[in-house]
Amino acid sequence: MGRIFKYLKARQWLYVFFCLVFVVIGVCLELKMPDYMSKITMLVETPGSEMSEVLKQGGMMLLCAVGSMITIIVTSFFAAKVGAGISKTLRDNVYNKVMDFSMEEIGRFSTASLINRTTNDITQVQMLFVMGLSMVIKAPIMAVWAIIKIADKNLQWTTATAVAVGVLILMLITLMIFAVPRFKKIQTLTDNLNRVTREQLNGIRVVRAYNAESYQEEKFKVANNALTNNNLVVQRLMAIIGPVMTLISSGLSVAVYWIGVILIENAALTDKLTIFSDMVVFTNYAMQVIMSFMMFAMVFILFPRAQVSAKRILEVLDCDPRIKDGMGSDKVAATKGSIEFNKVSFRYPDAGNEAISDISFKAGKGETVAIIGATGSGKTTLINLIPRLFDVTGGEVLVDGVNVKDYTLEQLRDKIGYISQKAILFSGSVESNIGYGGGNIPQATEDDIKKAAKIAQSDDFISGMPDGYASHIAQGGTNVSGGQKQRISIARAIARKPEILIFDDSFSALDYKTDRALRKALEDSLKDTTRVIVAQRIGTIRNADKIIVLEHGKVVGIGKHDDLLKNCEVYKEIAESQLSKEELANG
Repeated sequence: MGRIFKYLKARQWLYVFFCLVFVVIGVCLELKMPDYMSKITMLVETPGSEMSEVLKQGGMMLLCAVGSMITIIVTSFFAAKVGAGISKTLRDNVYNKVMDFSMEEIGRFSTASLINRTTNDITQVQMLFVMGLSMVIKAPIMAVWAIIKIADKNLQWTTATAVAVGVLILMLITLMIFAVPRFKKIQTLTDNLNRVTREQLNGIRVVRAYNAESYQEEKFKVANNALTNNNLVVQRLMAIIGPVMTLISSGLSVAVYWIGVILIENAALTDKLTIFSDMVVFTNYAMQVIMSFMMFAMVFILFPRAQVSAKRILEVLDCDPRIKDGMGSDKVAATKGSIEFNKVSFRYPDAGNEAISDISFKAGKGETVAIIGATGSGKTTLINLIPRLFDVTGGEVLVDGVNVKDYTLEQLRDKIGYISQKAILFSGSVESNIGYGGGNIPQATEDDIKKAAKIAQSDDFISGMPDGYASHIAQGGTNVSGGQKQRISIARAIARKPEILIFDDSFSALDYKTDRALRKALEDSLKDTTRVIVAQRIGTIRNADKIIVLEHGKVVGIGKHDDLLKNCEVYKEIAESQLSKEELANG
């Protein structure tokens, strides 16, 4: 938890100092009030006392109370500033760190857990700062100061207070022993609940199509009950604190008055008033001591969960992304858009076997390279190595003659237009989705966007939408069809004017007519752009300059369509499963 403090900025440390100053002032004012109460008691019990003196002492006591209230308000204000500031800093740092993660780190933490760490966990830390700055600073100062005030009053009263404090500390330690493990479980169970909920919402169409609502409700119920039962145990343990605190404080008051009655009864007549006044003062100071430990108890309720949350936040911040920026390349390529795989192998983290192994091929500027193979043969894995979504575990991938690891990630990805297997759209307009991007590439102009849409065969349906290119796109593109999402995604990649276009099975939702028209438009309009196409349809790739056939992560054939039909049995089987012999013969 202490390492979180290094994320406090200079201004927030200044606010912490202000909190300390106002807490000390507030404690001083609160501990002055029993002294004025003692004087009032003496004046009231002393015959002939002037009412003006009583009112004067009462007025001073009232001023102390008002001053104490003001210091509490000011302290709370600065504590809130510190809490809000640290939470903002942590959110920024966690978000920026996650943006640097490779797919390996995101898979290790899980999306649901990363969202929870960015929201709920940081909120727990913020609450501890807000509550802690006012209570953690105030409690020890008040406790020590009050103990000093009462230490020389009376041995019996002091002993009673010490016993009460001892019982209180023992109770808190016992509760923490049982509660802390439960607090640690809360965050894990919350992650699981988020994961189940997110999974069900993402797959809501499948759930409804299979009438599986009851099955999913049961999964949610199991996750929800686990979290609820754990929370109930924690809350029951924490609920003990209030009644025990009340019992201890009330018991201490009774003990002080009981001892006081005995002392007054046995004292000389001249000492009775002094003892009575001391008893009133001691009772107030003793309550201040108990209140200090009650503040600690409040912080103890927040601290275990905040400590777990801080640890989870630091796990993200301390995680070293596997894929890092290279030094950057200033080499001017003789031919832009070239790709070379040189004996490339890749194994997923914790996997037993290599996903792809010993793959070598070249693609020159303007060439169309197609990759085909059975499901699980490593097609998507292969192309994900080009933009460094993963890093090779053997061999090297070169773009424009430079190892992709030598580029900065921004430099490398500026060269590439990537269309993922699952078309992803963002909330906004059609125009903002097609013009999406950053890096060193200039923002796409309106003409660039419309030109890219025409090449991607999406201009017609976009123009038919209510507001054309300004039409709204819902989060995830849920208000357009699968084929429309794919075409907008393709237009987005084209609008970047990249050297290399990577299509990861990006024609699967298109009808054959649109597929053919799109490929022809790519050929006519982007002759200098290298195209890497992963596809399942023979019709989509048969005219490629080079077709790479994968099986079990290895290349079993490279060549053109006609050559592979003669020389590659795997390709021939795929082709004959989709097209008749006449269609294959006639092209």
